[in-house]
Amino acid sequence: MYGIALDLGTSGFRAQLIDLETKKVVRTAMTMRHPLPGGNVIDHLNFALEIGEDIANNIILDTVKKIIETLDVEPSCIRKIVVCGNPIQLSLFQNSEIRDLAFAGKNMQQRLGVENVDRSARIFQANELFKDILNLPNCEITVPPAIAHEIGADALAMMIETNFLNQKDVSIVTDYGTNAEMAIKVGNRIITGSAAAGPAIEGQGISCGMIASPGAISDVNPEGEYWRLTVLDERMEGKNGALVNPATGEILEKGEIEAVGITGTGVIAVIAVAMETGLMEQPPRLPNGKLILGDSIEITSDDISEAGKAIGAIRAAQLTLLLEAGISFEELENVYISGASGTYVDCRKARRIGSCPNFSNKVVQFGNTSIALARELLLDESMLDKVIALAGNIKADHLMMATSETFKNIYTCELSYWTEGMSLKLYKKFMNMYKYPPFPEPIEDVFIEKRAAKDIEETGNFPVEIVEDVGITIEVPVEGCLHCKRCNEECPENALVTVEKEGRSFVSCSTQDCLGTSCRRCVRACPIKVIDFKKISALGVDGLQVDSFNNGVC
Repeated sequence: MYGIALDLGTSGFRAQLIDLETKKVVRTAMTMRHPLPGGNVIDHLNFALEIGEDIANNIILDTVKKIIETLDVEPSCIRKIVVCGNPIQLSLFQNSEIRDLAFAGKNMQQRLGVENVDRSARIFQANELFKDILNLPNCEITVPPAIAHEIGADALAMMIETNFLNQKDVSIVTDYGTNAEMAIKVGNRIITGSAAAGPAIEGQGISCGMIASPGAISDVNPEGEYWRLTVLDERMEGKNGALVNPATGEILEKGEIEAVGITGTGVIAVIAVAMETGLMEQPPRLPNGKLILGDSIEITSDDISEAGKAIGAIRAAQLTLLLEAGISFEELENVYISGASGTYVDCRKARRIGSCPNFSNKVVQFGNTSIALARELLLDESMLDKVIALAGNIKADHLMMATSETFKNIYTCELSYWTEGMSLKLYKKFMNMYKYPPFPEPIEDVFIEKRAAKDIEETGNFPVEIVEDVGITIEVPVEGCLHCKRCNEECPENALVTVEKEGRSFVSCSTQDCLGTSCRRCVRACPIKVIDFKKISALGVDGLQVDSFNNGVC
């Protein structure tokens, strides 16, 4: 008998096949991307609202089916699936109400009749959901509860799997990812929030970026005037990569494993080391506009700007939580970080550039807390009752960053710093103008504890399986296309393909490669403006097709 622990992350899905008798992990599989278009949960939500939840749900279930097939287990032998994720991902997975998550205003929710959507724990038969997609005759699915409609099982997991809830000192926990969930604890009060950091924090939206997976550069360190790469192997462990000259790309020494791209933590390391060594005096400007880490692995000034937007969103949200709690920055004692980025990042480098507060006394790094909670719930039936009780007992305020004037002010400074070259000195002047307290001096003698060497600590006896072919194809007619290819050149994922069908031109791409409504660079790049996403079509899941949904997905 087997069970599956499933983490529906914003940047991709991770799953573990577990032997319920031995309680051992047998296999681990992951997708490189989320199957829906988008760099954050809002993009996924927009896509589902525009094309219909049935289509979005079908795409997600088809991806989970492919993951299960990759785990190489007879479906009739699967007894349990436990699923963790944020409320949007879990709602799309279950094909349940999402409009309350799209509209924060109470008046609009009341008009739509969605002001009191129930997101308590749920246990149901798998075939209720996977009907006509995958036959799981003996399997039940468990979905953990949310604390509130904005605060889901993933946020609950990061609080439970760390010792955040037990702290008496001021503490912040952050699950670093495309949608960075976070919480601050001050006494018995917990304030939660999230920053739609975007795909760069997971390596997406970067010219040579990828999520944490085999072949990804996860760190860089200076050795004299050169840089030593750290590259993830098949078991997601960091190994010595090549020794390179980042200014020229010259490889001085080959490594144990060859890099094929760079993940978000690698980009953070590149920024930190470039600043420390003087290669980058002020973001986002780089010498000759780029750094070269290997064959076709280049970090450009535009990549620095993209990463800076994500780093800035997280820092602005963390500072906003501190100010909302009414405490001074100096009172922050503990910082807990989790998720793939939280696992592999070098904390000292993260503190150097601001993606982790540099004025706390202690930092503790954890792995993927979402899949860890799913695994515990899978193996211990009594754990669900404990989680339900805990969710009911946690008194959490939720701060909507989108409506916070403090967040808007600080994030404007972050954007100016990372994308426009505004100096840190001027940044501090703006903080003073807004009457926010000054940044404390960085604490150099910080205690750093790394409790997980890998994002997923135990992966089984086989290499991590990568499930690549997920999502569907979307296309839009482009009458009069000049075939100048500017749309694809501007696309950060180089995802677009121009095809001819029955004498008409179409631009198409896979949903997993599209960065969604927050991007649309292809639309802006077209010199004759023929890309109109009101005419888009979605093709590809078990014959499903939907035409002409409004506003598009790119």
